[in-house]
Amino acid sequence: MKDETRTAPITALPSRRRCPMDPPDEYARLRTEHPVARLAFPDGPPGWLVTRYDDVRAGLADLRLSSRRPHLNSQVRPSLITEAEMAQFRTSDLLTTDPPEHTRLRHPLIGQFSMRRIRTLRPRIEQYVDERLNAIAATPARPVDLVAALALPVPSLVICELLGIPYADHDHFQRLTGELLDLNRTRQQLLASKKAMHTYLRSLVEAKRQDPADDLLSVLTQHRPPSGPPLAIDEIVSLGQLMLIAGHETSANMISLGILTLLRSPALWQGLRADPSLIENAIEELLRYHTILQFGLLRVARAALVIGGQRIEPGERVVLHMPAANRDPLKFPDPDRLDLHRPNSRQHLSFGHGPHQCIGQQLGRLEIEIILTKLLHRFPTLQLHDASTPPATHDHAVVYGLRALPVTW
Repeated sequence: MKDETRTAPITALPSRRRCPMDPPDEYARLRTEHPVARLAFPDGPPGWLVTRYDDVRAGLADLRLSSRRPHLNSQVRPSLITEAEMAQFRTSDLLTTDPPEHTRLRHPLIGQFSMRRIRTLRPRIEQYVDERLNAIAATPARPVDLVAALALPVPSLVICELLGIPYADHDHFQRLTGELLDLNRTRQQLLASKKAMHTYLRSLVEAKRQDPADDLLSVLTQHRPPSGPPLAIDEIVSLGQLMLIAGHETSANMISLGILTLLRSPALWQGLRADPSLIENAIEELLRYHTILQFGLLRVARAALVIGGQRIEPGERVVLHMPAANRDPLKFPDPDRLDLHRPNSRQHLSFGHGPHQCIGQQLGRLEIEIILTKLLHRFPTLQLHDASTPPATHDHAVVYGLRALPVTW
């Protein structure tokens, strides 16, 4: 029987947003007409784009889809560096390994990101937020950019303390992080940024191996598994890089997008202030509404499998598109409406699913909850400085978010 899907037109990954609050419109059509569509890649043969919730969720949990791939962003741009160059600056990490190697790398981190451990961080996060809000309240000039004044520094302070990275270095690693996530970088620029980040973190890890402190990087240098060798220094560097980037960049963008979305509808802002019990569900709904890993996750089939009725052959690439899945009306009725009362918001896929589900998700939730709660209390009249001006966004970066969020009150 002829596979008509393989002869259907090949689409490029939709990336142009009509509205900064929504994924590209094309995903709605693909979910209906071609839920597993032929996808053109910037390099190599075509693969597949999966957009329905049930199919994406199943794919994220299917170990026949491998996380091993030569380049993290090959569904968006051609590979700028070779696999050997990639390995030189980033050895095995949680994003690019499969079990059992993935399990070996993840195991030492589980206790550090448990609910119990994260709860112990609450007083410290509250202190950081209070300090930033005090500084904002004392600022004579308005508008104030909440990205620079609140959304970025708080997660940066938290992840620095957790990992044992000097916050005094935040300008340096935040610049490098932005460069590593920017898809407009040239090959030479990308290699330079990777080398600089690797060099910075390796020197830090080597120092902690000699003189450990009470932080996560030190814990990893001292970890001795019951069987097998300890983590290699470059493995710790790779894990540190992943946690550093994910720990501040994703949280900062989610915080700023969440605040922007609520302020665009003052009734939502005032409704949350009037009923703080809605905040927990509001966070889940905002996470569903804004899936900031905007180009989905890339997998490679290591065995034949069927997704959404479509046969995938070994070696074919598959993009599991969480932003499209989180707007699937079959799972979330009226999905393009932000509904703070939505009963199943927590079933979103913004933190992934299966063995690769984000290990730091509870920390991210706690940061958003504390910032929102305190911001609503301290600045009840907070508003956008100019609601008529489209927000400045990171359109061509791995992580979607805001460049700035000017507010007044």
